[in-house]
Amino acid sequence: MRITETAIGTIAKAIGFLRRQPRDWKITVVRSSTAIFFYQLIFPYLSIYTIALGATATQLGIVNSAGMAIAGLVGPLIGWLIDRTGVKRIYLTGIFLLAISYLTYGLAQSWAIVIIAMTAYWLGNAGAGHSCSVICGNSLANEDRATGMSLCETFASGLLGIAAPMLGALLVATFGGVNVSGIRPLFFLCLAGTIATFLLILTQLSNRRWESPGDAGLNFFKGIGEVFKQGRNLKRWLVISSIGSLPMGMLLPFTQPFAHEVKGADQYVLGAMVTGFALVPLLFGIPAGRLADRIGRKKVLYLTIPLVWISSLILIWAPSSGFLVLAGILQGFYFVSGVIAGAMTFELVPPEQMGRWLGVSRFCRLLLAAGGAYLSGIIWDNVGPQYVFLTVIGLDLFIRIPLLIGMPETLDLRKSAEGK
Repeated sequence: MRITETAIGTIAKAIGFLRRQPRDWKITVVRSSTAIFFYQLIFPYLSIYTIALGATATQLGIVNSAGMAIAGLVGPLIGWLIDRTGVKRIYLTGIFLLAISYLTYGLAQSWAIVIIAMTAYWLGNAGAGHSCSVICGNSLANEDRATGMSLCETFASGLLGIAAPMLGALLVATFGGVNVSGIRPLFFLCLAGTIATFLLILTQLSNRRWESPGDAGLNFFKGIGEVFKQGRNLKRWLVISSIGSLPMGMLLPFTQPFAHEVKGADQYVLGAMVTGFALVPLLFGIPAGRLADRIGRKKVLYLTIPLVWISSLILIWAPSSGFLVLAGILQGFYFVSGVIAGAMTFELVPPEQMGRWLGVSRFCRLLLAAGGAYLSGIIWDNVGPQYVFLTVIGLDLFIRIPLLIGMPETLDLRKSAEGK
C-alpha cells in the first residue's frame, strides 16, 4: 500500500511539473525526442558506414571534424539571429538541414560525399539544437531547470533511445547486415521522421523573443561583447564545457568502430551498446536532475564524470560482448553529466543574452571537438585505437576537473542576480 501511495504521489508531482511548464517547452520536448529516436536508430552505424564507403580512421576524423568546425564557426551568428528574430525561423532552417543530411547520407556512394552529409547534419543540429536550448534555458525556472532538462533527456535518449537501436539492429539484419546496403535504408527512415518534426514546429511553435532595453540590436560584435561583461567565470566555463564536449568528436564516433573492428561486435551487440547507453538517462536522468536542483550542479558532476572514464577503460579491456554492453551503459553517463553541465551554462547569463551566449559556447565546444575528432583519427592510425580513449581521460582528469573545482555553484546564481 505504501509503495502504491508513493508511486501515485510521484506521478502526481510529475503531472504537476508538466502542467506548470509553458507550451513551447512541451512542443520542443516532443520534437527533440522524435529527432533523437531517429538519430539513435542510425547512430551505431554512422562511422561504420563511412568506413565501409572507403574511409580510413584519419579520414573518418576529417569527416567529423569538418562538420563540427563549420557548425562551431556559425554558432555565434545563429545565437545572435535568435536573439534578434526569435527561435522559430532558425529552428525550421536547422531541421531542414538535418533532412538534407539524411538524404545525402542515403544517396552517398563514397566517403567524400559523407563530408557534405556530416556538415549538413552539424549545421542543422546547430540551428535546431541551439533553438531548443534557448527555449529550454529561458522557459524553465531555476528550481525546475535541471529536472526539466533531465526529463527531456530521459524521455528522448532514455525511453525512446532504448527502442531505436534494437529496431535499427533488426532492420540492418533484414537489409543485409553491417555493410553499406544493410545500413543505407535507415537514412531514408530518418529523413521521413525529420520531415515530420519540421511540420510539428512549423504548425505548433510560437516565435517568442527575449529582449531587454539594452539589447545589442544590429551590432553583432557589440552583442557578443555584452555577454562577456558578465565576468571571468564565463571564460573559465568555456574551457570546462569545451573539454567536456570532446567526447562528441573523440569518443562517440570511434566507439562503435572500436567495438566492431577491434572487439568483433556484430549488429546486435552494437545495438545493445547504444540501448545500454540510453538506459542510463532513463534510469538516472531525472534523479540526477532532482539531486542537482537540491545539492548543486558541481557535486553531481563529480559523481557522474568518472563513470564515463570507467566506460572507456572497460571498452579497451573488454574480453567479451557482455563487457562491451557494460561499457555502452556507463558511457550513457556522458549525457547525464552533459545535462547537468548544460544547466550551469544557462545560469551564467540573463535570458536576453541567452542566444548569443549559447552561440559563443557552441563555437568553442564544436571547434575543440572538431580538432579532437581529427586528432583521434591520427592517433587511431598511427599510435593505436585504445589511446584515443585514454587521451580523453587524461584531458578530463588533469584540466577539466581542476578548473571545475574553481567554478562557483550556479544553482542560485541567476536568482541572486535578479534580486540585486
